[in-house]
Amino acid sequence: MTESSEPTDATDISDMIPESDRLRRGEVPNEEARIARSLELAKAAARTAAENNGRDIVVLDLRLQSSMFDFFVLATGSSRRQLHAISEEIDHTLEDDLEDRRIGIEGYSESRWILLDYGSVVIHLFDDETREYYSLESLWADATQVDISDLLSAVAAEDIRNQS
Repeated sequence: MTESSEPTDATDISDMIPESDRLRRGEVPNEEARIARSLELAKAAARTAAENNGRDIVVLDLRLQSSMFDFFVLATGSSRRQLHAISEEIDHTLEDDLEDRRIGIEGYSESRWILLDYGSVVIHLFDDETREYYSLESLWADATQVDISDLLSAVAAEDIRNQS
């Protein structure tokens, strides 16, 4: 008998699904609640990137362009160390504070483009050169940009208060 890499029971499979995409037993999907949760995760990731000195932070609403995910969060960092810090802090915020689970991570060791996959939300952290080269905002130009100016202003105001 050979061992299979496939999960052996439903519990194993459900552990692979992020919290934002999971339903409780007997729960009927509520599209509005699911989208609100996805937006909450995206804004939390954007806020965390700003708190860690990420730049050019953008949240794109991709619901009309893709059935695979709802939002992209894009941010730029100035160094490998900063990109790692932003990535780790976003993980902490989304996993520990908001009780969601990351499905995957790509590019962490190279640190030119780190991708954090939370199912309905995908976070892209770039260095300057890689962000310009791939230009995801242009690639997804039909997407609606979510207004996060109030969120970024609040982070900036808090930074100013902390420096005083």
